Amino acid sequence: MTPDESPLVDLTCGAHTYADGTVGMHDVEFSVYPGEVVALVGGNGAGKSTLLEHLNATLVPDDGELVVDGTPITEDNKAHARKEVGFVFQDADTQLVAPTVLDDVMFGLQNYGVPGDEAKERAREALATVDAGHLEDRIPHYLSGGEKRLVGIAGVLVLEPSVVVLDEPLAGLDPERSRLVGERIHRIHEEGISVVLSTHDLDFAAEVADRVCVMVDGNVAGCGTPREVFYDDALLDQANLHPPGAVRVARDAGLDATAQPVTEADLVSLLTEAGDPETVQTPAVGDRKHD
Repeated sequence: MTPDESPLVDLTCGAHTYADGTVGMHDVEFSVYPGEVVALVGGNGAGKSTLLEHLNATLVPDDGELVVDGTPITEDNKAHARKEVGFVFQDADTQLVAPTVLDDVMFGLQNYGVPGDEAKERAREALATVDAGHLEDRIPHYLSGGEKRLVGIAGVLVLEPSVVVLDEPLAGLDPERSRLVGERIHRIHEEGISVVLSTHDLDFAAEVADRVCVMVDGNVAGCGTPREVFYDDALLDQANLHPPGAVRVARDAGLDATAQPVTEADLVSLLTEAGDPETVQTPAVGDRKHD
């Protein structure tokens, strides 16, 4: 992201109130720029899912505006937002509608009138992107949680969006499947697609995000690089969050505060440079605490 770049998605939301009167979000200004990964973090009920669902007009603000790729979104052109901003829901089953995986990934293309042979070819390419081509003949609802998540991502990628949005992509996954999904997110980013995701796992956010935004009580309380956010004690305290494991270990070990490691790789590099890589035991993936 550079200062002169225009955002791919630009949301202004004065308020969004649900039917029961609950205010899900208020006074939010949020943008997504080309080529970045943005992680939304915050406690339960902070508004993360509400914000994400505004990015492709699944929800619309009571007061505000969504602009996607320079086009203001109205009731008449929501399809533009949903094509440019692909959404992978936390509950993968809500997106799996067809009898086979290949049919499911083709579904969106067929809705846009793409001919069958072309739709099938593009669906296979999307499955290959997430290393899920071997699943194409499987019944979606019999897949594992991680496999369903990958198929959901493929079903979004096949429409060639500018932005992919993932709501809690690691929810319910074991460490190995979490690693697999994380690798696929990295691959999507390398393809030049911007990614926005919500997560309770701050170690994961530190690993994948270029920018982290902290939500508190339906508002974005602060944004910055992982290093800026995860060493901002006041901001994390406001959101009732604990910093990633690498930050806690570095502080407990009294390491140079100016280095400010945020990932295990950062921490290992710092210890190696110090000439004593065994001074601190870095936490294993399975031992990470989920905030």
